[in-house]
Amino acid sequence: MFLKQFYIFFVFNIYFLFLFIHSMFLPCSLHLLSLHHLTELQSVPLLARSPSTNRKYPPLPVDKLEEEMNRRMADDNKLFREEFNALPVCPIQASCDAASKEENKEKNRYVNILPYDHSRVHLTSLEGVPDSDYINASYINVRPQTLVIRSRSALFFIAGPKEETVNDFWRMIWEQNTATIVMVTNLKERKECKCAQYWPDQGCWTYGNIRVSVEDMMVLVDYTIRKFCIQQVGDVSGKKPQRLVTQFHFTSWPDFGVPFTPIGMLKFLKKVKTYNPQYAGPIVVHCSAGVGRTGTFIVIDAMLDMMGAERKVDVFGFVTRIRAQRCQMVQTDMQYVFIFQALLEHYLYGDTELEVTSLESHLNKLYAPLPGAGCGGLEAEFKKLTSIKIQNDKMRTGNLPANMKKNRVLQIIPCELCINVFFFFSCFLDFWKLYCSGTIDGVMVCGDMSIELKREEESESYTVRDLLVTNNRENKSRAVRQFHFHGWPEVGIPSDGKGMINIIAAVQKQQQQSGNHPITVHCSAGAGRTGTFCALSTVLERVKAEGILDVFQTVKSLRLQRPHMVQTLEQYEFCYKVVQEYIDAFSDYANFK
Repeated sequence: MFLKQFYIFFVFNIYFLFLFIHSMFLPCSLHLLSLHHLTELQSVPLLARSPSTNRKYPPLPVDKLEEEMNRRMADDNKLFREEFNALPVCPIQASCDAASKEENKEKNRYVNILPYDHSRVHLTSLEGVPDSDYINASYINVRPQTLVIRSRSALFFIAGPKEETVNDFWRMIWEQNTATIVMVTNLKERKECKCAQYWPDQGCWTYGNIRVSVEDMMVLVDYTIRKFCIQQVGDVSGKKPQRLVTQFHFTSWPDFGVPFTPIGMLKFLKKVKTYNPQYAGPIVVHCSAGVGRTGTFIVIDAMLDMMGAERKVDVFGFVTRIRAQRCQMVQTDMQYVFIFQALLEHYLYGDTELEVTSLESHLNKLYAPLPGAGCGGLEAEFKKLTSIKIQNDKMRTGNLPANMKKNRVLQIIPCELCINVFFFFSCFLDFWKLYCSGTIDGVMVCGDMSIELKREEESESYTVRDLLVTNNRENKSRAVRQFHFHGWPEVGIPSDGKGMINIIAAVQKQQQQSGNHPITVHCSAGAGRTGTFCALSTVLERVKAEGILDVFQTVKSLRLQRPHMVQTLEQYEFCYKVVQEYIDAFSDYANFK
């Protein structure tokens, strides 16, 4: 199902985290913080632009996309910056009279991001309330001029709601018969309020005359899906209809810049497109200001459609056109480059997601030889992964002379920007080896750290150890549970997937009981077996939650963050086999539920 031709951008405003044991004493909180409305209006920092030039940036054929990407990214994205700076800030002379009224100024999160009068969303006026028809939201026509017309005609872009505009937001959702909300910001970033929480954590809450109740929530690696039931209140007849609204909340956009890889965004976009019902009104898309991330999201969506229909993309032309409907759409050159990265990712690798019901037939295709390739489909798929290179400048810290001795394998160094952090101090692995060999019964001291074994329980394929880890310098202690998998032979892979499935289930159950804290995963080099465990944990989590798997992109994401994750073809094949084994015996593994 396609996204609609207009987006409402309302100006509203695990892969696993692998940390060395010292990080257990750093404060860690994954909870969304309570919001406070701004005491004064802020403005969005806008990049200085060079004057628009007469230089033309015509549509780009998809078969030239990779070549052009490499050319424009040379010299620290020099040509991309020139292209972005050539975009007109506002291609037309447009007024913002309604947004500039004194009565409406407090409804704008940022003083310099205002909807144009000709494209703003009008609410139904409330009796006796002046200017109650105003909300900082814009209709955006997202259909490229030469693209096949979509079945839907409108989408809204809106700024992230403030505390004082949440009621208006839900009034707009009701009046426009919206069934899908896309949120591309977190509530707080860098300790700054980006968007008011406009939904209850649980139960129901009334916003103005709209009652909102939370029906369901699914938390995934890159995004969260919430289902709301909404209903108008105040009708004594009790006959007001109820409506289902689904919110897709993308949570992997970092505080600075853009996501490390576009893979998560592409999966998120696909999910949004498949969910929105045919009967519904416009989709509402918002971040904080309703221009940067929201603009990035919709340009990717529109250009993917154009790519499929016409085998070309026109990013420059499309951004120019939507800026005539809402100012500053696609706000930074980094966002502009990210759009191209997402398009290239889709062009090179396509959609590799599978329904669980189709895995068996997919494996049969992978095991069949490819005509003219000299190998099977599985080997060809793995070769695609090994051909992906990470630039050396993205591993700058790990390559510093002072840090080289901290790397067990010099070819396996974490990326600068990845969320996974590996620290290998000289005594760290020796410490774990001593415990794993069963030779330590009391307390071991390792630098400022002391570790005491409190309990040990062995099962068929893994051992569970409860440790008390103390930071002697700070005089703080913390309980740590270690899961030691001993079902992996010295050479090759395990004979079946049962042991791996069981330890993943045990780790995930521990997470559910103790809170979603960081997990430390290690083998020897921190790549082959570690990568296999992490890939399977992520894949099986999606299988449970969505009935979908994507082994290729899961491993690819890990390798972009740390080279050689899932190191061999044998380990890669093992990932598929374990997933198939899990699906075949799903009813026997109720502890995953």
